[in-house]
Amino acid sequence: MDHTENSEQFVQQLTENQNRLYGYVYSLLGDHSRTADVVQETNLVLWRKIDEFDPLRPFLPWAFAIARFQVMAHVRDHKRDRMLLDAELVETLSGEVEKQAENIDQLRRALRKCMQSVTPVNRELIEQKYLRAMSLADVAAATDRTVGAIKVALLRVRRQLSECVKKRIAAEE
Repeated sequence: MDHTENSEQFVQQLTENQNRLYGYVYSLLGDHSRTADVVQETNLVLWRKIDEFDPLRPFLPWAFAIARFQVMAHVRDHKRDRMLLDAELVETLSGEVEKQAENIDQLRRALRKCMQSVTPVNRELIEQKYLRAMSLADVAAATDRTVGAIKVALLRVRRQLSECVKKRIAAEE
């Protein structure tokens, strides 16, 4: 893989995971201003370490590890600011948050597979409602159905997807 392609994949992963990275750092610091600073610093460190990026390995655990070090450095450097966290607590919390992120990725993989079993009509309903954030009235108008019919259809497809995801995750474990 050439350097340009590797850089593009890195930027794509970094962009797709900004919200998770922010949530991870916020869960450790509990302050939006400090979180924004640490995430910005984490992004810079990740960029500096782009040569360590391996597109064949999961991006998030690597990014979380770097973010954890940035949080710990921030805590160390700002102890005088009467922060509530210490380095040991950051370590404990970060491990728990990382486990939750792995669970989210497992759910996402299962859902992606389960979406393949949904009929094209129902897939379009899901995409309209949840990806395009259309209102029920707009979805109903676009499909020439009633709002009640859309509610029922979405309820059924969500149940189908929920059962499918549960089965896939149980099969993995």
